[in-house]
Amino acid sequence: MSTYKKIKGTAVQNIDGEPDNPLKGQLWYDTVDAEFKYKEQVVGNAWSTGNNLNQLRTQLGGAGDKTNGLVFGGNNVPAPSYVGLTESYNGTSWTEVADLNLARRYLSGIGTATAALAVGGSNPETGATESWNGSAWTELNDLNTARDGKGSSGDQTAGLVFGGEGTAGQNSTLTESWNGTSWTEVNDLNLGRSTLGPASAGTATAALGAGGSNDTAATESWNGTSWTSVADLNIGRRDLGGAGTQTDALVFGGADPVDQVGYTESWNGSIWTQTSNLSVGRRGGAGMGSIPAAMYVGGPKTSGATEEWNANINLGAWYTGGNVNTPRGQIRGTGTQTAALAVGGETPAMSALTEFYNGTAWAEVNDLNTARSSGGSSGISTSSLYSGGYAGPPGATAVNETWNGLTWTEVNDLNTPRFYNAAAGSSNTAAIVFGGASTPTSLGVTESWNGTSFTEVNDLNTARSGNGGTGTQTAALTMGGDSNGTTVAATETWNGTSWTTVNSMNTARRLMGASSQSDTLALIFGGYTNPLTISTITESWNGTSWTNENDLSTSRGAFGGAGTQNQALAMGPASTEEWDGTGFITRSITTTTE
Repeated sequence: MSTYKKIKGTAVQNIDGEPDNPLKGQLWYDTVDAEFKYKEQVVGNAWSTGNNLNQLRTQLGGAGDKTNGLVFGGNNVPAPSYVGLTESYNGTSWTEVADLNLARRYLSGIGTATAALAVGGSNPETGATESWNGSAWTELNDLNTARDGKGSSGDQTAGLVFGGEGTAGQNSTLTESWNGTSWTEVNDLNLGRSTLGPASAGTATAALGAGGSNDTAATESWNGTSWTSVADLNIGRRDLGGAGTQTDALVFGGADPVDQVGYTESWNGSIWTQTSNLSVGRRGGAGMGSIPAAMYVGGPKTSGATEEWNANINLGAWYTGGNVNTPRGQIRGTGTQTAALAVGGETPAMSALTEFYNGTAWAEVNDLNTARSSGGSSGISTSSLYSGGYAGPPGATAVNETWNGLTWTEVNDLNTPRFYNAAAGSSNTAAIVFGGASTPTSLGVTESWNGTSFTEVNDLNTARSGNGGTGTQTAALTMGGDSNGTTVAATETWNGTSWTTVNSMNTARRLMGASSQSDTLALIFGGYTNPLTISTITESWNGTSWTNENDLSTSRGAFGGAGTQNQALAMGPASTEEWDGTGFITRSITTTTE
């Protein structure tokens, strides 16, 4: 192991001001571990959600990138029918614009959001080519050979399409080059195939084709004259999307022999490397863009969903904290990472226990007056509210208690008894409670607390229980949960008057942990993705969309969460994890003498 003296040539000194410091952070001495430590920046890649298309569909074409995109054609979902619909993307939302002249699916897209080509496709197999000028489509010269499911590359004046499926259902090796006016047949692929990617990876003279029918992993590179076989994908699949260039590309999604997949692989010009997966496995969407601005849109499992690629972003990490004193399920948490409460729970008997976390260890403090689990907690460690929950048979309770930093006091009840409910608020005098269940039926009921009593206000748009909650009485966020037997990813924001549906989580789940302090900068973690599967998935919210982050170390569900987007806390059933969202991890160095 390297020593500091070996790295720097001198003994350890103050390194804060050293511009060439190889340790990349402040050095300190850890007296417990008896070694010097420092923090190092960590970066990585992740997919995040964008707004859905207006028309749900699959097998569509695309051009442009995640800041200025275009999709066109495809197959309607759920009622199959060919469409010519075109939508443009401004980096935030989709807008319907002029339709294609010929409705079709499995067509290829080339170019940008204001200068695109829509080539070939099925209705039935066609060679139709149309040009987009930013406002309308114009018919141009057809391909020499009609086919669908082709790979594509280039731009509106110099393009390339390759492979596909012809009118007789055969996989094609054909390659055609576009000069801005007409198509010319050039040298064939080595392997005939259709539904291959990337959909846009390079130019007319430097392209890449990977995967495709028969779940092949084969990859070929085009040099402007001929195709050469290069390194295979790690996972063979068909109907996949792609983006990038010949030397810096991504492929994502598709279908293997078993199911639709979310696998993402990156290409550096020599080899494929597996990287962060799509949030949901899918096939038949439109991939587009350069690597920093790649996007994947549509596909049958998500229909109209948009995912945006984020390259070389700061990644947070989870670290082990102190265990709770009494392990129990259905704990509810509130507060910050260094001053948090873990309230109630099941041991499996209903518990009234309250524990306080100081950033290092948990200590038992005064109990709830009514033992219960799975209520809604809000506020901070010195001024909080715990509302509703399950108190044992016959079930849901309306009991409401306030915490003053020392003791719990019973105050006026909720109007609607419930458990598995969420809550948000800044103190024990200003909070809202939303969702939950009092029977097997999920609730959308929202109640506002003024320090004395609850008042019913506007309901959630999606009734649910086991949902997460964060924010304040007038600016809150809820996400996920169980909506009458269906695990959902739906997210809603509260403005003090009403709930608005916004971008969904990447992965639907219920009974997860959530940071408790903000509606615009939030973190959710863990939970159940279905009745039996407990998750480690972590996602961050930036006020617009969700981004996948590094996973929890331990899968957990029906537990407590607290803190902020950058400093969150996951508590229970027994262990605790602390989140550092700044993108730094702690490293150690030895300090031997020489």
